Amino acid sequence: MIVTVTGKHIEITDAIRAHVEEKASKLPRYFNSVMQVGVVIESGSGAMNTVEVIVSVEHFDDVIARETGPDVYTCIDMAMHKMERQLRKIKEKQRDNKHPSTAERERFVEGAAAQEDVA
Repeated sequence: MIVTVTGKHIEITDAIRAHVEEKASKLPRYFNSVMQVGVVIESGSGAMNTVEVIVSVEHFDDVIARETGPDVYTCIDMAMHKMERQLRKIKEKQRDNKHPSTAERERFVEGAAAQEDVA
């Protein structure tokens, strides 16, 4: 997995780069096909910073998460958290499109039978 960190109007320090790489290394546990992670950190007007995380996923469109705030590290954490939720949602949708396993079908049938007994 390739991690690219870019700064606009801000210098990317080794600490910021290490923090981004640490957080980005956890993304493949939510979705296996993560190929590339691009992080753009922009220092805006005043004390506001914007962090944009762009993840390239195999056989899927790019996934983007953006966060704005005064602290760069907090913005990185929040943007990565948003990305984790998005990747988890994509993975769940992919799994839901497949046929349920035998155990899931049995649980569904038992649950339906229990509801009929109550009614």
